[in-house]
Amino acid sequence: MGPPVDPVPAGDSQPKSADVVIVGGGIIGVSTALFLAKRGVSVVLCEKGHIAGEQSSRNWGWCRRMGRDPRELPLIVEALKMWGDIEQLVGEDVGFRRTGILYLCQDESDVEHHSEWLKTAGDYALDTRMIEGRALADLMPGAQKNFRAALHTPSDGRAEPQKAAPAIARAARRAGAHILLRCAVREIETEGGRVSGVVTENGLIRAGTVVVAGGAWSSRLCRDVGVRLPQLAVRSSVMRTAPVEGGPDGAAWTEGFAYRKRLDGGYTIADGTISYHHVNPDSFRYFADFLPILSREWRSVGLRFGDFVGGPFGLSPKLDGAATVYETHRTLDPEPAEGRLEQARASMEKVFPALKGVPTVQRWAAFIDATPDAVPVIAPVKSMPGLVLATGFSGHGFGIGPAAGRLTADLVTNDTPLVDPRAFRYERFIDGTKHRPTTGV
Repeated sequence: MGPPVDPVPAGDSQPKSADVVIVGGGIIGVSTALFLAKRGVSVVLCEKGHIAGEQSSRNWGWCRRMGRDPRELPLIVEALKMWGDIEQLVGEDVGFRRTGILYLCQDESDVEHHSEWLKTAGDYALDTRMIEGRALADLMPGAQKNFRAALHTPSDGRAEPQKAAPAIARAARRAGAHILLRCAVREIETEGGRVSGVVTENGLIRAGTVVVAGGAWSSRLCRDVGVRLPQLAVRSSVMRTAPVEGGPDGAAWTEGFAYRKRLDGGYTIADGTISYHHVNPDSFRYFADFLPILSREWRSVGLRFGDFVGGPFGLSPKLDGAATVYETHRTLDPEPAEGRLEQARASMEKVFPALKGVPTVQRWAAFIDATPDAVPVIAPVKSMPGLVLATGFSGHGFGIGPAAGRLTADLVTNDTPLVDPRAFRYERFIDGTKHRPTTGV
């Protein structure tokens, strides 16, 4: 089972119409709902299960600028400003702390790799530095291993995934958004070549704009209205420990393990070197799109066979008048890779012996929505007026989530966008264009 998530009470009734319907109650969807509602837009968010039931509550909890694709840097700069003011924005403490993040270097090749990112980031590097020796040791109390160096960003931070999206959803509801739980969107309705609403398990909601923020489900939903969204799901596993006396604060990644200090004093631990893709019909449908990145990153992706007929990525048809796959899979809850998690914990214990004997409280896994270039789509779809996508965050969505929601709201209402949105165009998968931002902040 997934980690316990702060509850968002049900109770809103389904309206017959709205200006905007949002599909998906993860951090992107609820952030979009909050910013639209604060502008007086009539918005309904439909979540087939519960808020943050999938990847938005199961991620590492990192809020990082360091190491990001250059196309995401302008947006994460804005996101970190929002995280700094998150308690004022949502009225609750969601555990955000600027405790810094480390990319630990085992050898000189790691140093070269991370130094290259510093050059690429340019002005966006801000306070990121390569550190070593005493400066590094001070950030890793109790460590029994000397690392060659580390890429360090003091202004990066961490938050609690099980708290953040629910708190944003509650704030969106207070601002006037309708938050519908256990309300699956079965299909997007169209009239005259444009979006006209959605059909949920409880009936029709008419709307001129539909935002698809469905994570791993987004490609399937888009396909039903003839929009080809090349997106695949990869399974990532995480564990958490009981509180630990001592140990490092903040978060770090190195070959073999990654960690984050939790608000409760325990650690979130993962193996950040490999994720698993369950081969399914989409694997063949989008094989050519993903071939370039797979050829470069094949060592970090393990293959497993998935369900080709049933399940979220199978060929199961829509059922008239009966439960669809969206209702039969309210919350994706894949089995964690327990062997990998135990290896990651053992590797961390060699560096931090304080973890030895501390109980493991829970293990879980989630499906990450990935695009062929590992950069999200935050954009209207030109071929389907009224359809806006906010998906494909490729494991980077939690930290960037509040700003991604704000940008999505900007695009829906045609307001001045928070950042230049061209890097996140949907059409880049059709026309092959790429956009690189300048290095100025």
